[in-house]
Amino acid sequence: MQQYCISEKELGQIQGVQRELIGEVKRICQKCNIHFNMVGGTMLGAIRHKGHIPWDDDADIGFLRTEYEKFRKACKTELNHEKYYMQDLRDTEGYRWGYGKLRRKNTVFTRLGQEFMPYEQGIFIDLMPFDNVPDGWLSRRIHFFRCFLFRKLFWSEVGSRVEKNTGIRCIYHLLRHIPMKMIVNRYQKFIDDGQKKKTKLVRILTFPTPKRVYGYERKWYTQLAEYRFADMNLPGAMDYDGYLKVKYGNYMELPPKDKRKVHPVSELKLPEN
Repeated sequence: MQQYCISEKELGQIQGVQRELIGEVKRICQKCNIHFNMVGGTMLGAIRHKGHIPWDDDADIGFLRTEYEKFRKACKTELNHEKYYMQDLRDTEGYRWGYGKLRRKNTVFTRLGQEFMPYEQGIFIDLMPFDNVPDGWLSRRIHFFRCFLFRKLFWSEVGSRVEKNTGIRCIYHLLRHIPMKMIVNRYQKFIDDGQKKKTKLVRILTFPTPKRVYGYERKWYTQLAEYRFADMNLPGAMDYDGYLKVKYGNYMELPPKDKRKVHPVSELKLPEN
């Protein structure tokens, strides 16, 4: 499949759908007393641009694990199912990511190289659950390695087709034959075991962290303030400077144009209304 080139006008429309999705998250969370906050590029966009990063084609909303589970449960009854749908490992056949997505119905945003995946791929925002990271020196490093293994297991279905290195692609071919039900069960046990003790750091278990970073300060997800994001006020880390420096370094400096990454897609369909 060839990459579809998204125009500036289309990118603006994609971002508009994502703001709509964020608005739905905010509505449900306010109604059900669920705590959430902007993370990643969405938090950076709020601070640096008062909205989306101009070239960004996704959005990231974070929850501590307990709040994520409340949101997942609330979506079954509170989500506007005529317009939106949520995807999660436990609810969506063939879904292979360790975090959720909220998508807009009657849209298409098909990731290049993932056309074969057996689930709908509409325009989305990421719903990121943050889990505990052990406090001990050794246990933290073992935890980091286990996160790496789960990430590669989930990615293996895609990696076995798109990885350019022949040796690594062969490894992915072997990993993809491990039954998904077994992986999900082990992953859920990994999550549950980590919830037994409150820790200093948290992280998304299957999402890479910056080099030499094992997790992020819990306070960045519990001590929050309101920030402008386009036409909304959204919660984010009160200590946004500390968070964004760990995540991005000199975050107020714009990256060169060749480093302004977007998700390559092979098919795009925008909502008709």
